[in-house]
Amino acid sequence: MIRIKRSVTISALAAASLACLAAPAVQAQSADMTFFVTSNGPGKGADLGGLEGADAQCARLAQTAGAGAKTWRAYLSTQAADGKPAVNARDRIGKGPWQNAKGAVIAKDVAELHGPANNLTKQTALSEKGEGINGMGDQPNRHDVLTGSQPDGTAFAGPDDRTCKNWTSSTQGTAMVGHFDRRGLRDDEPSKSWNSSHPSRGPDGGCSQADLKSTGGDGLLYCFAAN
Repeated sequence: MIRIKRSVTISALAAASLACLAAPAVQAQSADMTFFVTSNGPGKGADLGGLEGADAQCARLAQTAGAGAKTWRAYLSTQAADGKPAVNARDRIGKGPWQNAKGAVIAKDVAELHGPANNLTKQTALSEKGEGINGMGDQPNRHDVLTGSQPDGTAFAGPDDRTCKNWTSSTQGTAMVGHFDRRGLRDDEPSKSWNSSHPSRGPDGGCSQADLKSTGGDGLLYCFAAN
């Protein structure tokens, strides 16, 4: 009996030692991260507190992953309103290159990110924790990511709201979303855009947390290190 207890103790100590050795390696890898999909949204639907609030969400999650020393920007466009010009998501995120928490390069620059050669897929669109996120076929599906952007990363012109009042409302407007897994609702559908797949919709109109969940989302964001 004494020998068994001693063996269990030694095994536990060995496991703890291995965990301690692995932790710095994971943390060091995350420190080099320059791109991630948020593991969660703020919880208020598309009301993110504007661009400032969205950037702060990216910064908070990056900080928890050991990558807080960078300037983080949410990949979001805003539309011209109240005398203020539109803001293009592509102009907010720096020059690249960008890599995920495991070192896989998403794109080397802005042009590649918005072209056919980018490497943004379900396998590479990892959270700040280096974990995969549920996509089409998983339960629950969370592949809708808020962007408010056209395929080239620019803001929408015209009267139709595609940013839920520039990310300040959970009750008015709609939000353009992309699919990080590039998949539609059926296997026979053509590949979807990572940043401009469809406007949100739902029982409340399109901007509430319930609306976002109803179309396969959760208020998630793409975050890029801009420096």
